Amino acid sequence: MPRVSVQQLLLAGSHFGHLSKRWNPKMRPFIFTKKKGIHLIDLNKTVEKIDEACDAAMKIIAKRGKILFVGTKAQAKDLLKEEAVRCGMNYVTERWLGGFLTNFQTIRNSIKTLEELERKATDGTYQKINKKEKIVIEKDKEKLNKVLEGVRTMKVVPNAIFVVDTIKESIAIKEAKKLNIPVFAICDTNSDIDDIDYVIPANDDAFKSIGLITKVLSDSILEASQVANIKSGDEGRVQQEDTSAADRKRTPKRPLRKPESKENETEAAQTEKE
Repeated sequence: MPRVSVQQLLLAGSHFGHLSKRWNPKMRPFIFTKKKGIHLIDLNKTVEKIDEACDAAMKIIAKRGKILFVGTKAQAKDLLKEEAVRCGMNYVTERWLGGFLTNFQTIRNSIKTLEELERKATDGTYQKINKKEKIVIEKDKEKLNKVLEGVRTMKVVPNAIFVVDTIKESIAIKEAKKLNIPVFAICDTNSDIDDIDYVIPANDDAFKSIGLITKVLSDSILEASQVANIKSGDEGRVQQEDTSAADRKRTPKRPLRKPESKENETEAAQTEKE
């Protein structure tokens, strides 16, 4: 059974593409028809591609992987942040920093800088500096936190990225391809899909369309995470039981002592008297 229906996509406006004069011929397989100068997307193929993308995402999460949500356009910002937080993934919704993936160590250094600035507010540094220096620190902290808020817990590069608007996030896609990181993307009729591993043909401008597809993907990630946690718990329990059983086998059995007979006790007592 598909995770989302054609009717749901239709109500969300996922079938509306761009003006036909702005189309990308590489999206031809996913276009149903043209009406009043606007391309309409084939939602049956969208349903298939959503299921395909969700299955691939679940495999990544089952192996304890992480998917980075990327969407800096106004319509996608809040939705991506909300869904990423809900399913425990990292996100970039303000600005894609050049070299975010290809030069990840620099991003980690920026996160350390942010943590140091935050530490100054609590370790008594503010009491030793003047008001002007405090304002400078607060501005730097606010600027870094705005850009790095969604990736502060990310220790290594993600196993995949999910992108809304392939044109606006073209730098993120190019960096991912350099590192052979799979790319999931909502692709409108003007998208270049050469570097996209999992194409989800749909309207990437409509608030409802972005929200519906992102929610379906997040639900799949949550489901895979729960299954992975259950499996790891069971494996840990089995391993503990196996260890206990092995310890019991290694422990030598002590022979049972036979109780001494009354005759032996009497003889021992007489010997002591003599």
